[in-house]
Amino acid sequence: MNNNAHRHAAAHAHHDRHHDRHHGLHQEGSSPVALPSLNVTAFWATLHCLSGCAVGEVLGMVIGTALGLSNGETIVLATALAFAFGYAFTMTPLLRSGMPLRQAAQVALAADTVSIAIMEVVDNLVMMAVPGAMDATLAQPLFWAALAFSLVVAGAAAYPANRWLIARGAGHAVVHAHHRH
Repeated sequence: MNNNAHRHAAAHAHHDRHHDRHHGLHQEGSSPVALPSLNVTAFWATLHCLSGCAVGEVLGMVIGTALGLSNGETIVLATALAFAFGYAFTMTPLLRSGMPLRQAAQVALAADTVSIAIMEVVDNLVMMAVPGAMDATLAQPLFWAALAFSLVVAGAAAYPANRWLIARGAGHAVVHAHHRH
């Protein structure tokens, strides 16, 4: 694509984003619908993803700690459960809307994999970096404080990636496309 064609395509994309942002998506016979800003959409997508991720992460940390698993085993369990719950949180409304399991799984993988991966790497690094957090028992405030802190940091770390993906029609934008139909 030459420079003029590239500029023309970029101008069209900018116009479409501008139109959608200010005029909303029109359905035949309906009034304009205000769309949330990219930042707001990315925030809610990150929070949604963090919710599923956090359920799995907390459950994995609690199970691993309660069973006396090694730090490595606990992290593997928590990470696996974070991905499972993260995908499940995305798939459930899609399945309820009648989407076939295979398609819902593909949408969830496309929407959440990058976000969950970032959250899990950051979350587990923070947990390992907080002195004593991985060795604390469930009865110790250090365990819960470190886990809560690690999840907040993980969500903040995933936000820029989610925003970038949504701006390009990927990530949670894939899920949002299915909510409109």
